[in-house]
Amino acid sequence: MAFKQDSDDGVYLRDSVQTAAKILVVGHFAVGKTTFIGTMSEIPPLRTEEVMTQAGEGIDDLKGTPGKSTTTVAMDFGRLTLSENLVLYLFGTPGQQRFVQVWEDMSRGALGALVLVDPERLEESFPIMDLVEQYGIPYTIAVNRFTDNQNHQDAEIREALDLLPETPLVTCDARDQRSSANALIVLVRYLQSRLS
Repeated sequence: MAFKQDSDDGVYLRDSVQTAAKILVVGHFAVGKTTFIGTMSEIPPLRTEEVMTQAGEGIDDLKGTPGKSTTTVAMDFGRLTLSENLVLYLFGTPGQQRFVQVWEDMSRGALGALVLVDPERLEESFPIMDLVEQYGIPYTIAVNRFTDNQNHQDAEIREALDLLPETPLVTCDARDQRSSANALIVLVRYLQSRLS
């Protein structure tokens, strides 16, 4: 996957781009969606991060998220040019239940979803996976490895999430471009296989 600059300033699309594909990057609260889109976007990503306040106390569970001080309140957006005529638009959704209404609009026209999960908080992934399935969006699971000492095997994660055998599962580090690109490649190949 080659990362390209689209024009002299890297913001505008090339005239040759004929196809745009919408991909959702979803997951529970504080799983790394904003980081993933920031890592992959060839343009400065749109972020709707706000500082967390006392109003979120008791609503946003910060357990397992040391140092988390901001949260997405609308969406994240990035762009990735895959070829001369194909571009991916990456939309990151908020992970909290109170933003479920955003899902209906964001799911329209999405070809697929990359579902980020934290192997230490797998149970928080179920409401997100339910939404993806409710909207009929094909998806790939990307296990975001925050540290090297997470020793969960793919088979254990697959069983814990009750995944169908054909649902792709890949590990990534949302902070690493190569690793994140691989997760997107797995999703795109899965989407292509469903069209053949």
